[in-house]
Amino acid sequence: GGGSGSGGSGGGRGAGGEENKENERPSAGSKANKEFGDSLSLEILQIIKESQQQHGLRHGDFQRYRGYCSRRQRRLRKTLNFKMGNRHKFTGKKVTEELLTDNRYLLLVLMDAERAWSYAMQLKQEANTEPRKRFHLLSRLRKAVKHAEELERLCESNRVDAKTKLEAQAYTAYLSGMLRFEHQEWKAAIEAFNKCKTIYEKLASAFTEEQAVLYNQRVEEISPNIRYCAYNIGDQSAINELMQMRLRSGGTEGLLAEKLEALITQTRAKQAATMSEVEWRGRTVPVKIDKVRIFLLGLADNEAAIVQAESEETKERLFESMLSECRDAIQVVREELKPDQKQRDYILEGESGKVSNLQYLHSYLTYIKLSTAIKRNENMAKGLQRALLQQQPEDDSKRSPRPQDLIRLYDIILQNLVELLQLPGLEEDKAFQKEIGLKTLVFKAYRCFFIAQSYVLVKKWSEALVLYDRVLKYANEVNSDAGAFKNSLKDLPDVQELITQVRSEKCSLQAAAILDGNDAHQTETSSSQVKDNKPLVERFETFCLDPSLVTKQANLVHFPPGFQPIPCKPLFFDLALNHVAFPPLEDKLEQKTKSGLTGYIKGIFGFRS
Repeated sequence: GGGSGSGGSGGGRGAGGEENKENERPSAGSKANKEFGDSLSLEILQIIKESQQQHGLRHGDFQRYRGYCSRRQRRLRKTLNFKMGNRHKFTGKKVTEELLTDNRYLLLVLMDAERAWSYAMQLKQEANTEPRKRFHLLSRLRKAVKHAEELERLCESNRVDAKTKLEAQAYTAYLSGMLRFEHQEWKAAIEAFNKCKTIYEKLASAFTEEQAVLYNQRVEEISPNIRYCAYNIGDQSAINELMQMRLRSGGTEGLLAEKLEALITQTRAKQAATMSEVEWRGRTVPVKIDKVRIFLLGLADNEAAIVQAESEETKERLFESMLSECRDAIQVVREELKPDQKQRDYILEGESGKVSNLQYLHSYLTYIKLSTAIKRNENMAKGLQRALLQQQPEDDSKRSPRPQDLIRLYDIILQNLVELLQLPGLEEDKAFQKEIGLKTLVFKAYRCFFIAQSYVLVKKWSEALVLYDRVLKYANEVNSDAGAFKNSLKDLPDVQELITQVRSEKCSLQAAAILDGNDAHQTETSSSQVKDNKPLVERFETFCLDPSLVTKQANLVHFPPGFQPIPCKPLFFDLALNHVAFPPLEDKLEQKTKSGLTGYIKGIFGFRS
């Protein structure tokens, strides 16, 4: 722990300026207790919760929090001049009761415990892929408990107030319970957790509501752990309470998360031993694969949990969990299908047109996966529809939902329905084909409706009107053919409600189109001229309302004015030169050729004529 903290100390100096000031400033309970007149106080739970939320645990980054604990510990030692030797030699020091003149000595021990705990939680994440790290995890948890016990021993001093003593006892009980939980010592763990819960409940009842919030949150955190320990001790009713906690909280966290999922899987595995076959659409299929048995046994529970879920986030998480389990089961069945070469054509010998039991089981699991995906997308579509009705146009802080988002969801649903029609073994099931056809018409109607809504937003009235008519056509087809399939269609969106909504939308659309047409006719000429940026001087003969004329940027005339053509200066050409006869120069050329040395001398002395 110390090694990683020292490596990150350089990067934390700038960010830790405020923390340095915190460490140098005596807190509320420590006002320089040189005379020990005032008792020391330390808000243990508040300090660790604030530190965890601000330094990584909001995103589950335990390594970052461990580095923060190391850096804060170093700053505290420097501020208190409580160094462990120098750079050449280590000299161990322990915080004793005689040193308790400042509550920062208690904080020093608390940071030791938090650093060891955060390292243990980091190793727990890594132990999923590297099981050997579990031994190191247990060692760090024991170290954290040791530091917590030392903190509790120091708080027993008369210099520490009663509230800090109780918080130290609760903190030690919490870490001890976590250690026993990891060792699967259920009785010792439940005793430690119950002690921690009792102390925090007493503290919550003794203070104001604002101060009690943190204590109540910690009680809620450890309640699932207590119920899990009770189940392992032998309380069979605890499993139901754990499932309800899972639904209310949107998923458990910490040490319990994986153990609860493992517990559910173990419970289903015990029940799966008695399950040998499953019936679907009039055909019974044997189920010999354990993973498929466990998934099919938990199918009804998962569907019931989705119905009972209170928040949309919880529903989405349960849908994803169910789809993940279904994909795993399908993968196992697919691997069983590969070795058998005779099953490639999906035909049994002597039974033409029938697929094998294993392939039929694969079709059943694929049907569950596609049906769950359709329900999930339909649930998301309902949420978007509510958001469309409730959205406020002036709220620009986040992206508001649009009809295009719903169109995309319905496209995915229709694609899933097409895949359902292609499942092997159901080609001759006319009732199934008819049911899927009716569901397709329902979702096509809703898809057309939201496409029309998107056209209305851009004022394409004719396209929207045609699509509304198409919605009515699909809806009427569903009403006329849904006689024997009303039970299977009852979970789908109400078509009759859609018909009523479309009729009202058509009336609104026609009225909006007429008003828009009148406005367009009145402003067609004037707006075209204004849009063409014609200045006022060129449109005196036409009246139009142009608000820009009363502003400083009024478009009155073209400025600077444009260039206009003018006559240029004429060019004169000497045409007479072509008709002029120049005098001959042959006599001068001959005289020049006859002149030799004599002519040259005459030229020098000026005798040349």
